Amino acid sequence: MRYGYHCEECEEAIWPATSASELRWLIRREHVAREVAGHTQAGLDTWIMEALDFLTHHGGHSIVLSKRP
Repeated sequence: MRYGYHCEECEEAIWPATSASELRWLIRREHVAREVAGHTQAGLDTWIMEALDFLTHHGGHSIVLSKRP
């Protein structure tokens, strides 16, 4: 099972290589992840950066956690 974010307004989705619980954590604490990203030189995990880019692009839209087989 794969989990990802789906923008209900644009009908776009991403499927980062991570768990549903980590995706739930990120969407609830997006501001924390952005703050950490701004202060680290090593960067964050690829899935976090991919998800943050998606959330930035779809800022203000309705984003839901989705799953696919």
